[in-house]
Amino acid sequence: MTAYKKDVLKESSRILDYILKDELAEDEKDRIIADSIENFNDHVNPGWLEYRKSVSTDATFVEWEDSQETFKDTHGNEFIDCLGGFGVYTAGHRNPEIVKAVQAQLKRYALHSQELVDPLRGYLAKLVSMCTPGDLKYAFFCNGGAEAVEMALKLARLASGKHYYISTVNGFHGKSLGAVSATGKGTYRKPYLPIIQGVQHVEFGNAEAAEAAIKNLIAVGETVAGMIVEPIQGEAGIVLPPEGYLKQLREICDRYGVFLIFDEIQTGMGRTGTLWACEGYEVVPDIMTFGKAFGGGVMPITGIIARPHLWTDELKENPWILGSPTFGGNPLACAAAIAAIKFTIENDIPGQIREKGDYFMGKLFDLQKKHPILVDIRGKGFLIGLEYPTPEIGWAVSKGLFKRGVMTGGTLNNAKVNRIEPPGIISYETIDLILEKLDETLTEVAELFASA
Repeated sequence: MTAYKKDVLKESSRILDYILKDELAEDEKDRIIADSIENFNDHVNPGWLEYRKSVSTDATFVEWEDSQETFKDTHGNEFIDCLGGFGVYTAGHRNPEIVKAVQAQLKRYALHSQELVDPLRGYLAKLVSMCTPGDLKYAFFCNGGAEAVEMALKLARLASGKHYYISTVNGFHGKSLGAVSATGKGTYRKPYLPIIQGVQHVEFGNAEAAEAAIKNLIAVGETVAGMIVEPIQGEAGIVLPPEGYLKQLREICDRYGVFLIFDEIQTGMGRTGTLWACEGYEVVPDIMTFGKAFGGGVMPITGIIARPHLWTDELKENPWILGSPTFGGNPLACAAAIAAIKFTIENDIPGQIREKGDYFMGKLFDLQKKHPILVDIRGKGFLIGLEYPTPEIGWAVSKGLFKRGVMTGGTLNNAKVNRIEPPGIISYETIDLILEKLDETLTEVAELFASA
């Protein structure tokens, strides 16, 4: 055996020993922290640790285990999760019912042969069709949110034979090449210019601007395949649509023969107080993307669902033309998603989130009266944005909460806004504890910046 193979074998055995142990020795906990810092600097991206320092100061907190509302580092320090993996943990961390389903499937078989029919994919597609609004029917599963957006954009072109897309300024749809073309933030687009052509961005909330863009493109001989929009803009800073906006978009798209795509990667599976955000606005899209919480916080799985008339003969004759992700809709992920749908509906997680979100927001408005640095509070359900005068104050609040054992996070397209996006199963007692720690943090940060 060559020297490098011996080294790889020794290192992989050491790492697996950590994974397989029920309890770590104190020196092993310290070693994992040191290894993590070295590995990220040497083999992942040293900038990641600088980013983490904006919250945890020294980047020595290594996530090691979790349970329902919280997670712990290697030394057992516990943190309340008020970020939820950017919306992943709606059903909680390691939900026992979802883990049980995945473990049962793992004992049977993990991945599929690609050639035979895998039943769980079919069962899951049926369930998604059953629980989505209107006549949404055909589903396609993949692995990440950006991939789902890619599938939605491709489907709009395949089904329409048209080319242009309308998107929104500050919208966020992922960072793969097609998805970042639709994303409305220059920071993420500029490094890849020129990117996918045929995307025009308009102001979110301005239906007239969307219609004008479509009309103008058609007037100069272009064709418009679809308009993609988040029902609530997440990474833009939790921006809610104006009254009637999404219904207006539906009418405009119908008028000009444009497919309406709702990106519900973050808002779906109960996050905003209804199973899908579009239900709360009484609008059915032609294509809807979903992800994050769809895998129940246990497995990565995303996808799209579309109305029947988009599944054209071309797609039926060549099922691979839209995409063929090797691991998309694999049995383990499908088992997790099936269990997540059952748990979400059986326990009325959307209703819980609606009631708890109203309670949380009410208490936050009370805090705002006491703390002027909290300049705005907006959101729906458990997708809540807290806006501060500057990004620096927002970062200081995140850091202060982390110091007190509460994990929050910012929004990618608006650095002045921190998000409150906890697990949907979080208790009222934990909400009150978060509010108490936020109160302390806001007092501390206000004093810090007053003396600066």
